[in-house]
Amino acid sequence: MENIASQIVHWIKTYAENARVKGLVIGVSGGVDSAVVSTLCAHTGLPTLCLEMPIHQAESHVSRAEEHIAFLKAHYPNVSNLRTDLTPVFDQFVAQIPPTDKSTYEMALANTRARLRMTTLYYFAGLEGYIVVGTGNKIEDFGVGFFTKYGDGGVDISPIADLMKSEVYQLGKYLQIPQSILKAKPSDGLFGDDRSDEDQLKASYDELEWAMLQTDQGKKAEDFGGREREVFEIYTRLNRANQHKMQPIPICKINR
Repeated sequence: MENIASQIVHWIKTYAENARVKGLVIGVSGGVDSAVVSTLCAHTGLPTLCLEMPIHQAESHVSRAEEHIAFLKAHYPNVSNLRTDLTPVFDQFVAQIPPTDKSTYEMALANTRARLRMTTLYYFAGLEGYIVVGTGNKIEDFGVGFFTKYGDGGVDISPIADLMKSEVYQLGKYLQIPQSILKAKPSDGLFGDDRSDEDQLKASYDELEWAMLQTDQGKKAEDFGGREREVFEIYTRLNRANQHKMQPIPICKINR
């Protein structure tokens, strides 16, 4: 973990220096991914702005984010923070859109929350001459596509996208992030309640990591039975459905 942390810190700092930016901005949610990434950013010594952007947020998420930011500010003088309550902005958006009974309404609004946060991050990045640092890990970004396109997927750099969720937890322990974060169930916090990622995905990250590794080895659903087959099929379905998030934007090439 020391080697991994050192590599990531060096990579972030080198990228920022080569891009000639003044610092880093990151959204802190109270989850393990943003806690790990913000701590790695703090280790660079570069100005690091941690943003809280609640939208009807569960109190447990808010308290964990505040605890982590307090931890960072106590240990790293280059860390600052701001809280921008986006609840009124979100509520005004909801008030302006036409009513609908479509089953996709809740998810569309959840993704809207993520995109409002992305807009806010880029506002402060532009204001300060910073870059936006992403918090997506490997299983989320390249396994099941569990992120919002142009929401939490809209970033300048992605330091932990080559780490599995289990590795992020190991790194979090090494970096001594608060136990309240390490013990909390992973949640995207996009629904204003305490539903977990596992509730949405119907499988744990450990299970999905297993399925990703089996896929890389060329295994098929028929190679498994019981819960293993169920998890493998969940992973395969999500991976196929979310390829549009993982691949570059398609470009229509013109024959001239």
